[in-house]
Amino acid sequence: MKKFVVSFVLIILMMSMNSLVFAEENKSEGENTKLAEDAKSAILIERDTGEILFEKNSNEELPPASMTKVMTLLLIMEALDKGVIEKDETIRVSENAAGMGGSQIFLEAGEEMTVNDLLKGVAVASGNDASVALAERIAGSEEAFVQKMNEKVKKLGLENTKFQNVSGLPAEDHYSTAYDMAIMAKELLKYESITEYTSIYEDYLRKGTEDEFWLVNTNKLVRFYPGVDGLKTGFTSEAKYCLTATAKKNDMRVVAVVMGIDTPKERNATVSQMLDYAFNSYDTKKLFDKDQTITTLEILKAEQKKVDVVASESISTIYRKGDSLDDITTSVKIESELSLPIKKGDQVGVLKVMSGEETLSETPLTVNENIDKASYFTLVKRSLEKLSKSK
Repeated sequence: MKKFVVSFVLIILMMSMNSLVFAEENKSEGENTKLAEDAKSAILIERDTGEILFEKNSNEELPPASMTKVMTLLLIMEALDKGVIEKDETIRVSENAAGMGGSQIFLEAGEEMTVNDLLKGVAVASGNDASVALAERIAGSEEAFVQKMNEKVKKLGLENTKFQNVSGLPAEDHYSTAYDMAIMAKELLKYESITEYTSIYEDYLRKGTEDEFWLVNTNKLVRFYPGVDGLKTGFTSEAKYCLTATAKKNDMRVVAVVMGIDTPKERNATVSQMLDYAFNSYDTKKLFDKDQTITTLEILKAEQKKVDVVASESISTIYRKGDSLDDITTSVKIESELSLPIKKGDQVGVLKVMSGEETLSETPLTVNENIDKASYFTLVKRSLEKLSKSK
């Protein structure tokens, strides 16, 4: 009888231990089950790695409303980076742009405003009129700009997004997903100066004039959640309340997207909970900053003898708090055939981050200046220098 009792107790202890192990293994899974309960879809990613920390119906196609402007802002920032437009350039507003409904900064046809102020109008006040004015300047028309938006969608490898306008106003066959919006936000945040605009809580346009306009950020978390500095809200009666938000704490930046929430209060609370989960559960380690020199490129037939190869975006690793990533290594692979000229920002290689045999990330490497073909004079000069050294 004693042997039976001892055996029974041992069995119970073993079952209890197994239950504890099972509970521990599923603890992390249960931690986020209550996130985004009010959202139709949602996703939470770490910006540098693109690691998905949480998702819910993240590939469901839904109307994005004014979150459409994440892509609009991305193309505007690209145009600024390439010198297609300048911040201090003045744009004359068309009748078409001035006639836009919905959120606006009340531009008038024929009014002139700088790119810098129009960009504020888009990033802070979600101005549909400002969005169209910039789109027309960059691409010639809103339709041509929308074509560029959809081309960028394909270039990013996104399969569940299609745009019909630059503003997000209701339109047939205009849709996106939480996942796609997060990837667009990840790309937009490569242009780190964008948060200088999206983090503004209030400002003024036409200051000191009778047409002075008070800008107030549609994203209230910029003021009420520490570290939030963007990106874009959205609302229509069909889309309900949406938000693509980003926040940074120490070296860790995350992107949270929610779609289809009934009230702005619930939307902000949901995103706040998602951000709390990210910062409470994960840490990152910064490896390289954007534009940090990774290696040097020598091209014999180029005008410049040596050119810096830089990281196209910030590069990090991510891990759960309490854990650590061991055996982190990086390797650089430069493209074997590079044809001249090479433009600033063109990809010339890849930096791979690995943990043991596992590839954690692959980041494009670019050049930070234009590389032209060497002139005849430069080639002769180098030949003479080589001859003098060989003597």
